[in-house]
Amino acid sequence: MMILIAYASSEGHTRKIARHVADRIAGAGQGVELMPLSEADETLDLGRFSGVILAGSVHVGQYQRALGEFAGDHGKALSAMPSLFVSVSLAAAGHDAEDWRGLDQILEDFIAATGWHPGRVAQVAGAYLPSKYDIFRRFVMRRIVAKKDPQADLDADREYTDWAALDALVDDWISGQAKEAT
Repeated sequence: MMILIAYASSEGHTRKIARHVADRIAGAGQGVELMPLSEADETLDLGRFSGVILAGSVHVGQYQRALGEFAGDHGKALSAMPSLFVSVSLAAAGHDAEDWRGLDQILEDFIAATGWHPGRVAQVAGAYLPSKYDIFRRFVMRRIVAKKDPQADLDADREYTDWAALDALVDDWISGQAKEAT
Protein backbone atom coordinates (compact mmCIF):
# COMPACT_ATOMS: atom_id res chain seq x y z
CA MET A 1 0.00 0.00 0.00
CA MET A 2 1.36 3.43 -0.98
CA ILE A 3 -0.25 6.50 0.61
CA LEU A 4 0.11 10.08 -0.63
CA ILE A 5 0.17 12.68 2.11
CA ALA A 6 -0.12 16.13 0.60
CA TYR A 7 -0.46 19.31 2.62
CA ALA A 8 -0.76 23.08 2.55
CA SER A 9 0.66 24.98 5.50
CA SER A 10 0.82 28.68 6.31
CA GLU A 11 2.97 28.84 9.45
CA GLY A 12 4.33 25.30 9.43
CA HIS A 13 2.12 23.48 11.92
CA THR A 14 0.08 21.62 9.30
CA ARG A 15 3.39 20.55 7.75
CA LYS A 16 4.43 19.23 11.18
CA ILE A 17 1.15 17.31 11.44
CA ALA A 18 1.59 15.87 7.92
CA ARG A 19 5.13 14.75 8.73
CA HIS A 20 3.92 13.16 11.96
CA VAL A 21 1.23 11.28 10.03
CA ALA A 22 3.77 10.17 7.40
CA ASP A 23 6.08 8.86 10.12
CA ARG A 24 3.18 7.02 11.75
CA ILE A 25 2.17 5.36 8.49
CA ALA A 26 5.75 4.45 7.58
CA GLY A 27 6.19 3.04 11.08
CA ALA A 28 3.21 0.78 10.39
CA GLY A 29 5.10 -0.64 7.41
CA GLN A 30 3.22 1.23 4.68
CA GLY A 31 4.75 3.16 1.82
CA VAL A 32 4.25 6.91 1.99
CA GLU A 33 5.04 9.94 -0.13
CA LEU A 34 4.93 13.34 1.59
CA MET A 35 4.39 16.35 -0.66
CA PRO A 36 3.68 20.03 -0.12
CA LEU A 37 0.76 20.94 -2.38
CA SER A 38 2.71 23.98 -3.53
CA GLU A 39 4.92 21.49 -5.41
CA ALA A 40 2.11 19.35 -6.86
CA ASP A 41 1.45 19.71 -10.56
CA GLU A 42 -0.74 18.16 -13.22
CA THR A 43 1.80 15.39 -13.88
CA LEU A 44 1.16 13.79 -10.48
CA ASP A 45 -0.23 10.30 -11.12
CA LEU A 46 -2.72 9.58 -8.35
CA GLY A 47 -3.22 6.09 -9.80
CA ARG A 48 0.02 4.92 -8.20
CA PHE A 49 -1.40 5.50 -4.71
CA SER A 50 -3.81 3.25 -2.85
CA GLY A 51 -5.02 6.12 -0.66
CA VAL A 52 -4.52 9.81 -0.01
CA ILE A 53 -4.41 12.06 3.01
CA LEU A 54 -4.78 15.78 2.35
CA ALA A 55 -4.10 18.28 5.12
CA GLY A 56 -4.75 22.00 5.21
CA SER A 57 -5.50 24.67 7.73
CA VAL A 58 -8.33 27.13 8.09
CA HIS A 59 -7.42 30.83 7.96
CA VAL A 60 -10.07 33.54 7.86
CA GLY A 61 -12.76 31.02 7.00
CA GLN A 62 -11.03 29.14 4.20
CA TYR A 63 -8.27 26.72 3.32
CA GLN A 64 -5.07 27.55 1.46
CA ARG A 65 -5.38 28.18 -2.26
CA ALA A 66 -3.00 25.30 -3.13
CA LEU A 67 -5.27 22.83 -1.30
CA GLY A 68 -8.40 24.10 -3.02
CA GLU A 69 -6.79 24.06 -6.46
CA PHE A 70 -5.44 20.55 -6.00
CA ALA A 71 -8.74 19.18 -4.70
CA GLY A 72 -10.59 20.95 -7.51
CA ASP A 73 -8.23 19.71 -10.23
CA HIS A 74 -8.25 16.11 -8.92
CA GLY A 75 -11.65 15.94 -7.18
CA LYS A 76 -13.04 13.05 -9.21
CA ALA A 77 -9.91 10.88 -8.78
CA LEU A 78 -9.64 11.76 -5.08
CA SER A 79 -13.30 10.91 -4.48
CA ALA A 80 -12.79 7.49 -6.09
CA MET A 81 -10.00 6.46 -3.73
CA PRO A 82 -9.75 6.01 0.04
CA SER A 83 -9.11 9.45 1.48
CA LEU A 84 -8.72 11.30 4.73
CA PHE A 85 -8.93 15.07 5.01
CA VAL A 86 -7.10 16.51 8.00
CA SER A 87 -8.55 19.97 8.60
CA VAL A 88 -6.38 21.94 11.03
CA SER A 89 -7.66 24.93 12.99
CA LEU A 90 -7.59 26.59 16.37
CA ALA A 91 -11.38 26.34 16.45
CA ALA A 92 -11.03 22.55 16.67
CA ALA A 93 -9.22 23.01 20.01
CA GLY A 94 -12.37 24.25 21.72
CA HIS A 95 -15.83 23.06 22.59
CA ASP A 96 -17.78 26.06 21.35
CA ALA A 97 -20.77 24.85 19.30
CA GLU A 98 -20.69 27.97 17.14
CA ASP A 99 -17.04 27.35 16.21
CA TRP A 100 -17.84 23.75 15.25
CA ARG A 101 -20.82 24.85 13.14
CA GLY A 102 -18.44 27.29 11.44
CA LEU A 103 -15.97 24.48 10.71
CA ASP A 104 -18.80 22.37 9.27
CA GLN A 105 -19.83 25.26 7.00
CA ILE A 106 -16.24 25.87 5.84
CA LEU A 107 -15.95 22.17 5.01
CA GLU A 108 -19.28 22.16 3.15
CA ASP A 109 -18.20 25.21 1.13
CA PHE A 110 -14.85 23.56 0.34
CA ILE A 111 -16.53 20.36 -0.87
CA ALA A 112 -19.00 22.34 -2.99
CA ALA A 113 -16.21 24.42 -4.53
CA THR A 114 -13.83 21.54 -5.26
CA GLY A 115 -16.11 18.58 -5.95
CA TRP A 116 -13.94 16.38 -3.72
CA HIS A 117 -15.89 14.30 -1.22
CA PRO A 118 -13.36 13.02 1.32
CA GLY A 119 -13.93 9.50 2.58
CA ARG A 120 -13.25 10.71 6.10
CA VAL A 121 -12.70 14.12 7.68
CA ALA A 122 -10.84 14.88 10.89
CA GLN A 123 -10.97 18.29 12.54
CA VAL A 124 -7.59 18.59 14.28
CA ALA A 125 -6.58 21.35 16.68
CA GLY A 126 -3.74 23.47 15.39
CA ALA A 127 -1.31 25.83 17.06
CA TYR A 128 -1.05 29.44 18.13
CA LEU A 129 2.27 30.67 16.70
CA PRO A 130 2.76 34.38 17.35
CA SER A 131 6.46 34.05 16.53
CA LYS A 132 5.49 33.33 12.90
CA TYR A 133 2.67 35.85 12.40
CA ASP A 134 2.92 39.20 10.70
CA ILE A 135 1.80 42.17 12.83
CA PHE A 136 -1.79 42.12 11.58
CA ARG A 137 -2.28 38.37 12.05
CA ARG A 138 -0.60 38.52 15.45
CA PHE A 139 -3.06 41.22 16.57
CA VAL A 140 -6.08 39.25 15.36
CA MET A 141 -4.87 35.92 16.72
CA ARG A 142 -4.04 37.40 20.13
CA ARG A 143 -7.63 38.58 20.44
CA ILE A 144 -9.03 35.19 19.43
CA VAL A 145 -6.77 33.20 21.75
CA ALA A 146 -7.31 35.60 24.67
CA LYS A 147 -11.06 35.03 24.35
CA LYS A 148 -10.85 31.25 23.89
CA ASP A 149 -8.00 30.49 26.31
CA PRO A 150 -7.79 33.22 28.99
CA GLN A 151 -4.87 31.45 30.69
CA ALA A 152 -2.72 31.45 27.54
CA ASP A 153 0.57 33.33 27.37
CA LEU A 154 -0.18 35.50 24.33
CA ASP A 155 3.50 35.97 23.54
CA ALA A 156 4.39 32.27 23.48
CA ASP A 157 3.86 29.66 20.79
CA ARG A 158 1.49 26.89 21.87
CA GLU A 159 0.39 23.67 20.23
CA TYR A 160 -3.17 22.54 20.84
CA THR A 161 -2.86 19.36 18.75
CA ASP A 162 -3.83 16.16 20.56
CA TRP A 163 -1.06 13.95 19.17
CA ALA A 164 -2.38 10.74 20.79
CA ALA A 165 -5.83 11.29 19.25
CA LEU A 166 -4.20 11.98 15.87
CA ASP A 167 -2.22 8.73 16.15
CA ALA A 168 -5.41 6.80 16.95
CA LEU A 169 -7.17 8.40 13.97
CA VAL A 170 -4.35 7.49 11.58
CA ASP A 171 -4.10 3.95 12.94
CA ASP A 172 -7.86 3.50 12.49
CA TRP A 173 -7.79 4.89 8.95
CA ILE A 174 -4.85 2.68 7.96
CA SER A 175 -6.45 -0.44 9.44
CA GLY A 176 -9.61 0.38 7.47
CA GLN A 177 -7.56 0.62 4.27
CA ALA A 178 -5.87 -2.70 5.01
CA LYS A 179 -9.26 -4.37 5.53
CA GLU A 180 -10.56 -2.95 2.23
CA ALA A 181 -7.47 -4.23 0.40
CA THR A 182 -8.06 -7.82 1.59
